[in-house]
Amino acid sequence: MLSNELRQTLQKGLHDVKSDWTVPASIINDPEVHDVERERVFGHAWVFLAHESEIPERGDYVVRYISEDQFIVCRDEDGEIRGHLNACRHRGMQVCRAEMGNASHFRCPYHGWTYSNTGSLVGVPAGKDAYGNQLKKSDWNLRPMPNLATYKGLIFGSLDPNADSLEDYLGDMKFYLDIVLDRSDAGLQVVGAPQRWVVDANWKLGADNFVGDAYHTMMTHRSMVELGLAPPDPQFALYGEHVHTEHGHGLGIIGPPPGMPLPEFMGMPENIVEELGRRLTPEQVEIFRPNAFIHGTVFPNLSIGNFLMAKDHLSPPTPFLTLRLWHPLGPDKMEVMSFFLVEKDAPDWFKDESYKAYLRTFGISGAFEQDDAENWRSITRVLGGQFAKTGELNYQMGRGVLEPDPNWPGPGEAYPLDYAEANQRNFLEYWMQLMLADTPLHAGNSNGNGKVETSAAAGPKTPAKAEA
Repeated sequence: MLSNELRQTLQKGLHDVKSDWTVPASIINDPEVHDVERERVFGHAWVFLAHESEIPERGDYVVRYISEDQFIVCRDEDGEIRGHLNACRHRGMQVCRAEMGNASHFRCPYHGWTYSNTGSLVGVPAGKDAYGNQLKKSDWNLRPMPNLATYKGLIFGSLDPNADSLEDYLGDMKFYLDIVLDRSDAGLQVVGAPQRWVVDANWKLGADNFVGDAYHTMMTHRSMVELGLAPPDPQFALYGEHVHTEHGHGLGIIGPPPGMPLPEFMGMPENIVEELGRRLTPEQVEIFRPNAFIHGTVFPNLSIGNFLMAKDHLSPPTPFLTLRLWHPLGPDKMEVMSFFLVEKDAPDWFKDESYKAYLRTFGISGAFEQDDAENWRSITRVLGGQFAKTGELNYQMGRGVLEPDPNWPGPGEAYPLDYAEANQRNFLEYWMQLMLADTPLHAGNSNGNGKVETSAAAGPKTPAKAEA
């Protein structure tokens, strides 16, 4: 329920973010904001759950969240990707207690109700004696994810059964996602389980950082500059582009500063460069060819980092690709899930070097990661104060200075450098629009079957495997 006070704050904030380029400080660490977000943002948006390569075989599953709702994302015995609420229909007990694994069935540890990985209720202990003929099993299957769809290997879910299609929701952002997700004939693979850790910070700070903040690098990551792991030019983000699209999505793309030669296509292996030349459009190739850093956010809480970095100051730079999921645990706490991905058909030496570069910079103990987390903790702590919440935050970078780039070859609204905050304003404007929308989450069971929405972007089906 949106209180009148919060409604007024958001209405003023929506006006100010578009006219004055400011944002109310109270949106960062406030219990009511968090409660409304659960319903109005995470109750309607498409949220990233997993990558198809995490569940390659029949029976494979991972357990993931949309806000506080826990789902089993699995590949059933027919090879279909499904999403089931991880709650027994008898008393609501978790039926899957592991974070990942392989199973043909899920048995509730409380009373033993058993479900196939299609979600069907197939076993009830003492069913005839306890229920006679009154229990119709097909009425008590696991509740399916209202909407489930994939794009280029990414699995998304939405709690809104009437949500727009995932393809429509991503819109023009698909053009940029393809640059990092669709370079290889064999596709991407997630290596290992995602790293996970809890940060005492609001989830929007991570999304805000990745959607468009190159400005912090020279101060926050100064030690990386001194170690030679980040560009020494304080104006390095002037040699990039700042782009946003509809539905709050955005990204920054940065090339090498003058006098700092770097390999084309981030130094990707020759076979991948040959493949991406066939798979991507000429415009996408033109964008990717000279650039070394790509960072972005798919609204609300999926961020992408494709960076050319060295594992140490003595090694040549190697590109790596990471996905970040900012899972809210409260107004002042989030779980970060960090995925490392690499092209399946890349040479082994490249996979190894790319993984090392990721671990030492953006892994759980990576130097960049520690810097950012400390900032977000401090911001969240400070903006939880009673007086601090009454202030405004400045999102005015570029005001009166920047004009859209008419020569940018891609879609969306683009600006000819990455020192800007248009992406952040676009993100928060859409967030406030959702927060103010009085459309409740549709109640009751969805008519959906929890199966992934098939599209041309979906990956190939996997061969059958023996039941676990």
